[in-house]
Amino acid sequence: MRKSNRPIWLSGVALGVILAATACTQNSEPAADTSAQSTESIAPVTVADYVNNFRLIDNSGFSHELFYYSDVPATVIVAQCNECAASDSAMQSLSAIYANYADDEVQFYGLNSVPGDTRDAVHAQSEAQNWTFPVLMDVTQLVGEQIGVSRAGEVFILDPAQGFKMVYHGDAENAEAILNDMVAGAPVSIASSQTSGSPIHFSARETDSPFQTASYADDVAPLLIENCVECHQPGGIGPWAMTDYDTIFGWSPMIREVLMTRRMPPWTIDETIREVEHSRALSTEDYQTIIHWIDSGSPRGEGEDPLPDVEFEVADWPLGEPDLMLTLEPFDIPATGVVDYQYPVAANPLTEDHWLRATTIRVGSRDTVHHALTGYMSEMPPPGAESFGRWEFSTGTYAVGEESMIHPDNSGVPFPAGGAIGFQMHYTPNGREVTDVTQVGFYFHDEQPDLLTRSYVIVDPTITIPPGEARHEEVAYVEFPADAELLGVFPHAHYRAISMNLELVRANGESEMVVNMPRYDFNWQFDYRLSEPIMLHAGDRLIARYIYDNSERNFANPDPDSTITWGDQSFEEMMYTRLTYRWVGETTDNQHTDTQETLESGLLFGALDDNFDGLVEASEMNRGRFSQMAGALVNRLDTDGDSALNRDEFSTASQMMRRQFRDDAPASNATGGSD
Repeated sequence: MRKSNRPIWLSGVALGVILAATACTQNSEPAADTSAQSTESIAPVTVADYVNNFRLIDNSGFSHELFYYSDVPATVIVAQCNECAASDSAMQSLSAIYANYADDEVQFYGLNSVPGDTRDAVHAQSEAQNWTFPVLMDVTQLVGEQIGVSRAGEVFILDPAQGFKMVYHGDAENAEAILNDMVAGAPVSIASSQTSGSPIHFSARETDSPFQTASYADDVAPLLIENCVECHQPGGIGPWAMTDYDTIFGWSPMIREVLMTRRMPPWTIDETIREVEHSRALSTEDYQTIIHWIDSGSPRGEGEDPLPDVEFEVADWPLGEPDLMLTLEPFDIPATGVVDYQYPVAANPLTEDHWLRATTIRVGSRDTVHHALTGYMSEMPPPGAESFGRWEFSTGTYAVGEESMIHPDNSGVPFPAGGAIGFQMHYTPNGREVTDVTQVGFYFHDEQPDLLTRSYVIVDPTITIPPGEARHEEVAYVEFPADAELLGVFPHAHYRAISMNLELVRANGESEMVVNMPRYDFNWQFDYRLSEPIMLHAGDRLIARYIYDNSERNFANPDPDSTITWGDQSFEEMMYTRLTYRWVGETTDNQHTDTQETLESGLLFGALDDNFDGLVEASEMNRGRFSQMAGALVNRLDTDGDSALNRDEFSTASQMMRRQFRDDAPASNATGGSD
């Protein structure tokens, strides 16, 4: 999807930044607000009676949704502004009482709606002043507008039990007394008041703001065509089609909801960390245009409706006719129940070797096929024999939103003649009986490419998530034995995963974030290709961290009362991060097979070495399906007597655990696929 980039919005953004520079902003000059008081007058701002749901990323890169804590006594929001004395005073005052309400789970948030304040700058100030709660970065200013923020240090207290009703707004000094009343179930007796911190200017409130005159025909509909109708068209994967103004008008409240909570567009990667190819993200100006138009009543206005003239088309093969197409036998999916993974096999009819440049998998039943994986086998397995463990390399994957796998220019993987293509099909019944007929299309290079694409999976098959735990972290890593270029990242988990990130820790101790997903969404699976490759050196580690929510507050959680471990089905869990990369100096004529094997030999080591000390102790192995083997393996294989296994000692243990893992789950393995 493309971003709208019309010049009209540049003036609006520039105006907001210029105005903010006279009040609350991050700039090279000292802030004007040197005391907690400000005499600058501003136009009256209406404070919301109720606050609608929203989701924002905080100063540490985590995601927060307002309605997640709908069962707590109170939610406190304070308008934060860097280098503003009134803001600092309020943040410190609330930080001092924050711990008093931890048992009652009262939620505290700072809210930064200042265009010039960066996340890094806010985080640095939070660290310097020891704030005890997060600051939400309101980059679009839409949340601050909705609440009615006007001055730094202004405190807003909401009652979740009454639909997040505004029960107080004013100075922070009254917060403790009000919260004591709310926790005790008593009515709030302190009246709201005006604060005197520095004004926080919102560009949309200015009289000449372009957002106040946004046109459906000229501004809103083109944004929908550019960013939404790819899926929301007749026959598309969206649940409804954007065909005309009347349809958009009827769905406007839902459009607002999914935009403010960031459920749409389905793009949850944090691009302030790093840019990726084929971004589906909306720009700040796009969000503001659509939300302000909806808030103004979604007016039809003048001009022809562009939507009826859009030529909707869902291409059978978006990359064109494939060079080789294989079709699976029909498979009947029941209306209810759990369907075991299916592993059909198709013979490879090619009589000559090729180099694969792309794959598209076209499923017959989009609403019941969760994913499809394919892999090459040099021999057709005997009838009835297990095939998944025989795969030699992946030949393509499908998940909602990721139907095609395209190798970078002048690179690919070998696709030998003969043998067979194995499939892993994950079906999820949805209430009606359907029949799926899946096809896969392969696209080959005309000539042998120069470069070889490699893949590796950071995975932990020993994950164990306790019942009811809301923020459970699992960590695994890989250490690269040689220089490589990282090209892409494909994260994967199930319903309980709520966030993930991938951090690069250099051999010299320096670190940087590679990918941050503040909100993981199981419904969408994307292979994030980096706009610029990242150079990895021998000894560098890539560390994957996943956060799981196994609590009742996670509405997607199938069973918050169970301990959850690794499993194929969606009601179980996974921790799976596929990396796409190239070895430096490797070509298709000079393949670094030994280097690849060395990398793969450390898969389970990186899954178990949670403290990153280069040793696997019995306590780190004593979990999941390997718990009964941990002590015996360490005692048996610890040749140097340090009560832990180094990489050499662990290599033998790894082979034993791999066999155990395959025996326990013959339809899956730690390196072959995702759910």
